[in-house]
Amino acid sequence: MVEISLFFHMVSFRRQIFEYFYSANFLILVVTLNLPLHIARRYLFSRKTHNAINIVSLVSVLGVAIAVAALVCVLSVYNGFQKLLGDMYSSFDPQIKIKVVEGKTFVTNTADFAAIRKDPSVAVFCETLEENALVQYKNAQTSATIKGVSDNFGKLTQIEKLMSAGNFTLKDANFNYAVVGVGLAGILGTGSSFIDPITINAPKRIGTINLANPAASFTTADILISGTFGINQPDYDNNLMLVPLSFARDLFEYTDEVTAVEIRLKDGVAPEKVIKRFSKMLGKNFTVQGIAEQKADFYRINRIEKWMTYLILSFILLIALFNVIGSLSMLILEKKKDATTLSQLGASQQTIRRIFQLEGWLIAMSGAFLGILLGSVLCLLQQHFGMLKLGGGGNFIVDAYPVQLMVKDILLVLGTVFIISIPSTWWPVQAYVRKSERVIADSDV
Repeated sequence: MVEISLFFHMVSFRRQIFEYFYSANFLILVVTLNLPLHIARRYLFSRKTHNAINIVSLVSVLGVAIAVAALVCVLSVYNGFQKLLGDMYSSFDPQIKIKVVEGKTFVTNTADFAAIRKDPSVAVFCETLEENALVQYKNAQTSATIKGVSDNFGKLTQIEKLMSAGNFTLKDANFNYAVVGVGLAGILGTGSSFIDPITINAPKRIGTINLANPAASFTTADILISGTFGINQPDYDNNLMLVPLSFARDLFEYTDEVTAVEIRLKDGVAPEKVIKRFSKMLGKNFTVQGIAEQKADFYRINRIEKWMTYLILSFILLIALFNVIGSLSMLILEKKKDATTLSQLGASQQTIRRIFQLEGWLIAMSGAFLGILLGSVLCLLQQHFGMLKLGGGGNFIVDAYPVQLMVKDILLVLGTVFIISIPSTWWPVQAYVRKSERVIADSDV
């Protein structure tokens, strides 16, 4: 009975193949040379004899899809946090910052800086001077970073949009004003009335310390407050005080020196090209930094966390692809008779091997595309509706997890699935080929 059943199965399968050979589809396949792909696609979507194979194949596709969707979502969340904090920094930090390599201060009355000031790509050329000092307001005192800025600082940054109280005014007639970080104002207890001045004590750069009268070793100056700003970053909010550049030079005993030149470019100008050009112009004595170089620690930590998470989720994806091994092994056992028939009709072992390898890749890539679609939809929903909220009841900058879907991440995930799927499809196919070769060798003997 077994022999009769096998005979009718071979006759039926050969009849289907012969009918297919004389169909229009076969002529197309002969032209395009995709016969193994076509058979693999029919194996994937056709109903199997054993329902368990369909279930295992479906589980394999869903397992890959869930792992891929998790990869897309997590990478997009890291992109969202980087964009969120990058936008916050860019609202206050310049697009380009020039600093000296050795020492702390330099002068800008040179031909190179004159050329940069007149460069057609430059919209705002701002000189700054930063030093640390002891600030005092009534009975409260703390250390702070005093940043003297030129008059066009308001055009360099979005400081006016960042004001939490008062207004951005550094000079008014003959009076100098300071704009204080909102956290620093809270430490000093200035309130919102801004009636009393702040006293700034800076150590003298020139001369020796008078041990008998230490107070004589400090330069003291009073300045009124015009407002407070906040960008939700402790480094700025809790430490920074903006003052006029001339006031800072008098306080710290400088003449025309600066600690940095901050530049905003015109709209549409690529910072990378300008940075390279300015670096070549100024030489090795100066560093020309973009936003990424100014906040190198933040971008480096975010990048490390992102790629460590990518490696962990890629390992989970590898485990999910082990289901493909089981699915492909069961399919090879079921289609063993079909493979024998194809071999008797003249198909080479390489062709049969390609059929099952393509079958495994179709399972893996079907899961990959399904996972990318699912992950992309979830990211877009999160981006527009903020479904997943930041928990813990903390005072966060945003209420929901920020996401940014990037094409390069999708291509990375596709490439990862393709590379990891190679061993999961190669192993069961090679096992089948070796077993087939042993059977042929035994039959020849």
